[in-house]
Amino acid sequence: MATSSALNSFPLHRLAIALVAGGVSLHAAAQSTTSTAASTTSPALPSVVVKGTSEAPVMAGGFGDTPVAKLPIQASLVSAEQLTDRGLFNLAGLTLLDASVGDSYNSAGYVSYLKIRGYDLDNRFNYRRDGLPINAETALPLANKSSIEAIKGTTGIQAGTSAPGGLVNLVVKRPTVELTSVRLGVSERGTVESAMDWSRRFGDGHGNDKAFGLRVNIEAAKLRPELRDADGNRWMMAVAGDWRVTRDTLVEAEVEINRQAQPSQPGFSLLGDKLPDAKAIDPRTNLNNQSWSQPVVFEGRTASLRVQHQLNADWKLQAHAAIQRLVTDDRLAYPFGCTAGDGTYYPSTYCPNGTFDQYDFRSDNEHRDSDALDLSAQGKLKLLGVEHQVSTGVLFSRFKSRLQGQAYNWAGTGNIWGTLPTVADPTLGSTNTNRTERSTEFYFRDAMQFSAQWQGWLGLRHTRLDRDSIQVNVPAGEDNEATSYRQSVTTPWVGVSYAIDPQLLAYASWGEGVESAVTPQLPIYANAGRALPAIRSKQWEIGLKSGSRTVDWSINYFDISKPTTNDVTVVVANAEKLERRIDGEQNHRGVEAQADFKWTGGGLMASAMKLHARREGSADGTLNGLKPTNVPETVLKLQARHSAGVPGLELLAGVVYEGKRMVVPDNSVAIPSWTRLDLGARFEQNVGRQLLIWRVGVDNATNRRAWRESPYQYDHVYLYPLANRTWRASVEWVL
Repeated sequence: MATSSALNSFPLHRLAIALVAGGVSLHAAAQSTTSTAASTTSPALPSVVVKGTSEAPVMAGGFGDTPVAKLPIQASLVSAEQLTDRGLFNLAGLTLLDASVGDSYNSAGYVSYLKIRGYDLDNRFNYRRDGLPINAETALPLANKSSIEAIKGTTGIQAGTSAPGGLVNLVVKRPTVELTSVRLGVSERGTVESAMDWSRRFGDGHGNDKAFGLRVNIEAAKLRPELRDADGNRWMMAVAGDWRVTRDTLVEAEVEINRQAQPSQPGFSLLGDKLPDAKAIDPRTNLNNQSWSQPVVFEGRTASLRVQHQLNADWKLQAHAAIQRLVTDDRLAYPFGCTAGDGTYYPSTYCPNGTFDQYDFRSDNEHRDSDALDLSAQGKLKLLGVEHQVSTGVLFSRFKSRLQGQAYNWAGTGNIWGTLPTVADPTLGSTNTNRTERSTEFYFRDAMQFSAQWQGWLGLRHTRLDRDSIQVNVPAGEDNEATSYRQSVTTPWVGVSYAIDPQLLAYASWGEGVESAVTPQLPIYANAGRALPAIRSKQWEIGLKSGSRTVDWSINYFDISKPTTNDVTVVVANAEKLERRIDGEQNHRGVEAQADFKWTGGGLMASAMKLHARREGSADGTLNGLKPTNVPETVLKLQARHSAGVPGLELLAGVVYEGKRMVVPDNSVAIPSWTRLDLGARFEQNVGRQLLIWRVGVDNATNRRAWRESPYQYDHVYLYPLANRTWRASVEWVL
């Protein structure tokens, strides 16, 4: 393995042993330190589990503790409990829970790629961790996350540059009341996973018995999925602590290290111009099954420090810094295109007979480093009889990727049944790109209370970008000019809301987002290495929201437009070249509806989206009116729970319906709609003062065969099948 680090040398079996032993020893230590106090205090009250509420704030929204039900934006919050109940351990699992969140090339064992409102999120710019920017070109662990936030729509006031559609924020678990939880689970062909969550508060010896907090999360898994030739492992260790220095000052720090090693899964494709029958494809077949295939290895180290100080009853200052260090070995037996026996080349699909050209792809020792520092002030003031809740600050961020040469070499001919062997060629003969990016973002947000019913919202973000890139492993004698550019952009956002009654809110908002792009530094381009004008996306949205003890619901209409780029042929010095230009726009208009019904002993969470996505305004008239690839027009997702009449037993069900998707840009081929049913049960069993939580589930209970998604990458069609029926079971011991 090319990457050498301390993470690689940590044996998985020792981690699993340490996890269980650590849980017992931590519990014993806590018991010994509290036994004296316990003998003189009343028994602890039983724990209370909160399933969810519309009063929860959205950390990444930028408006402090304002609950999502009162904001003129749409956002969904997924708790750690929901993830555990559904057996989800990566971000791709969000596609089962929210109709607005969809797949965007989600391959087993690889990075999670998402789309929101039909737009692909950029893994470099559309992800946050406790509100600070991170790079998501890795496997992000969820075992130490208390919730995941998905903000929908343009995010110009939350991010300097980002793709339209939305923003995903991971909220880290922080020290809480006394907690010890140990979980063991099994699934699929023998996947075994274990996790521990431990939290305590300690005194400072000066009368404050809760001055210090500590929370430890550990997870380890041996992976044996239903997908063949994809065995692997992952582990994660995280520690979060806080210090309540005074009543007004809080210091929080945390660190997380993780590693995942697992072969990934290439997609299937069209056979010539024909869509293969999904029922004839075994979804357990992994086309990355060559004898020389190696796992993709993701390693990550992340740490943050946050200091909050309450100046007075109205104003708070905060400094929040974070670092992220990622190392990746990216490997794949990669199918791409096909050369038929008669010499015909299919550049975007596999051959009609099911064969394809297979390549040995390797890009080892990829380093991606991110740093961020946010300095902010939040407070309340009154001007001209209007109450203002203000947040302002500056965010400094830096990203650096350092790569080496990569292999992308023809290895032979494979087929969709995975029966043809090919020959490895790991020669590092291809170039790669190093990047250095810096940004400084000044922001201001204001929530204005005009009356008991009317509220206004204002946001403004000014971003200064400094970006440089240069190719590596360039053959001697070839040009290798660095790309360097600077840009300054300002993104506004305004909204208004009206409280029809205390539980019903009407709102409207308008805002911008921005992306920054540069033409590749390749000789085929006449404008190689030049920055394009800022790509500004715009959105307006109107909606209704309501929240009560029995039901939270909302319905909204949105309209997002984003300029698109196109390569056109130009003549330069009597030679034909390409020129990358902004050419028309991609417009997504849609209706979203969400509802969370709650009743004694159960509930139903439902979300739906109807999307009209089209290409418009292109100089090439043949493109106008076409639908984007891999974007379903209709999506419905349900999650139900209900007590089964036995104390502590709850039955669970999930339904996902996704409409047809276009497979190729000219819309000549589409994959049909599909429906997936997931079933499960949860049983809580009290054993003295302790609690056992038993969970079982079966995903894709009907064993439905269908094409789940159709990503179009690098001018190539890919198809991913629905995973076959899989089962899972776990037990959690809460002390």
